[in-house]
Amino acid sequence: MTHFGVVVVGAGHGGAQACIALRQAGYDGSIALIGDEPDLPYERPPLSKEYLQRDKPFERLLIRPASFWLNRSITLMPGVRVVAVDATAQRVRTAEGSEIGYDWLIWAAGGAPRRLGCTGTELAGVHSIRTRADVDRLEAELATTEQVAVVGGGYIGLEAAAVLTKLGKRVTVLEAQERVLSRVAGEALSRFFEAEHRAQGVDVRLAATVTCIEGAAGRVTGVRLGDHTLLPAQMVIVGVGIEPAVAPLVEAGAAAGNGVRVDGRCRTSLPRVFAIGDCALHANPYADGVEIRLESVQNANDQAIVAAKTIAGVATTYDAVPWFWSAQYELKLQTMGLSTGHDQAVVRGDPDSRSFSVIYLRGGRVIALDCVNAMKDFVQGRALVVAGARVEPALLADAERPLKMLVPA
Repeated sequence: MTHFGVVVVGAGHGGAQACIALRQAGYDGSIALIGDEPDLPYERPPLSKEYLQRDKPFERLLIRPASFWLNRSITLMPGVRVVAVDATAQRVRTAEGSEIGYDWLIWAAGGAPRRLGCTGTELAGVHSIRTRADVDRLEAELATTEQVAVVGGGYIGLEAAAVLTKLGKRVTVLEAQERVLSRVAGEALSRFFEAEHRAQGVDVRLAATVTCIEGAAGRVTGVRLGDHTLLPAQMVIVGVGIEPAVAPLVEAGAAAGNGVRVDGRCRTSLPRVFAIGDCALHANPYADGVEIRLESVQNANDQAIVAAKTIAGVATTYDAVPWFWSAQYELKLQTMGLSTGHDQAVVRGDPDSRSFSVIYLRGGRVIALDCVNAMKDFVQGRALVVAGARVEPALLADAERPLKMLVPA
């Protein structure tokens, strides 16, 4: 049985950053980075944007070149899937049956795309966007595809819809809620992006439920909706969230809910086992202490640094401000903070100008900003979110007044 000082399971942003941060923090023990994909660690956000559009080759998605890992004595183990954890013996077991021992374990396995609970999901032409292989399979079918149904009006669904529309496909977005981006944004921003997609030719259908995916000869031919409408499609993209990949930890006895529970140092309830990134359920200070999972590169990277420093003996806790971004058409959306639970939303600037912000307040305090083509607001608004600043809505709405002028002294 091989043994490492630190075993990191999951070679996405969080896992890669954990290895980098361990060396930066002075950890000189052996490190293994285990990933179930065959590739070197790579960036995921471009998959539904530049990579799908083929504006960015895969080589430019690599987080670091192969030489980086070699020079820092980090052992990469691609194409390996961990299926079990023995926290007492401090070892993991792979799908091939081999065992790998550890002094410390960092679980950064992320999650798998949530499947639709209806028939037809196994048909050829039904896709998700989570890995490079997902996008390569999708791209290989585009030449014979005219009509695309995108199930889910979140970031992934809308980004894919934007790219495919640019590529000349007829796209329909099917959103079960009354507005797109309903889980992550207020109504003003939702309606803005809904209008943008409609203007670009996307058929956006709200409160739309999918009854089944229909096909012929093993390939998708359409989507049957709750109102019995049959929407013809040669391709279906499902973007309805992820299921956190935590089964081996839960089976090993880790406390869990919607993800595996971690404390402020990203430690699970299992000894010497950490969890970070999309699968880590944590009490977030910017969500009023409520337990949440954050599916973002920022969260994965920042939690990775906390776990690495803790292993290296550097006292630290996770208190980073959440931020996200999305690119659709010529629009760049940047979000600072978490708008969940807001009781007031202030629109700053004119949405018709395609450069504006929405500032969210709860109990009179600034908790988040959504900034569309408004980089200065995004950068300067961070201090308002950190301070939980009390600012008059009229001042926030004044786009001529820089937000840095409203930060409390």
